Amino acid sequence: MKVQIKQKGKTKKFKLISTFEDVTLEKWLKLVDLENGTKTKRAEETITALSDIPKQLVKQLSLQDVATLMNKLTEVQSQSNGSLKRVFELEGVEYGFHPNLDDLTLGEYADLEHYINQGIEKSMPEIMAILHRPILEKENDVYSIQAYDGNITIRAEKMRKMSAEQVHHSLVFFWNFGNALLEILPSFLMQQLKNIQKQ
Repeated sequence: MKVQIKQKGKTKKFKLISTFEDVTLEKWLKLVDLENGTKTKRAEETITALSDIPKQLVKQLSLQDVATLMNKLTEVQSQSNGSLKRVFELEGVEYGFHPNLDDLTLGEYADLEHYINQGIEKSMPEIMAILHRPILEKENDVYSIQAYDGNITIRAEKMRKMSAEQVHHSLVFFWNFGNALLEILPSFLMQQLKNIQKQ
């Protein structure tokens, strides 16, 4: 989306993100870090990160202009599509969200738990690298992903460039799965215990 800023009698055009997909995980993490800062600092950094308006010019904007830009950015975020895209492309590689969370390996689960305990915001690239892996085979909507070997350092760095919208949808999906698992797990374990006692 284009915005026009008039300064010293001249009008200049700048680009403001038009969809939340334009925001990378790396930019989103920087914005999350600002949550504890002042409102003015958050507004300044948000506009700078999500547009090509130079920081010096952002500082010279009127409060009314800043409020207008922040409202536009909020509007863009609220229009975000709420559904998980299971497959996306990043730097020419097609990645797939783990096709069946019921089949998470102990290693995947242990690493997810470790990174979640270290702080979700801090470990977001690593969490995304566990949940999204390169697709090996694909036919229609069915695909298989690379096996998990725990070596995610390089992929985690690449995940910094993925869309923050995709990250958000992945986390919501994973959170819902985790909550459902927490509800089901106790009854499953009780049934297994009964089966063991019968034997």
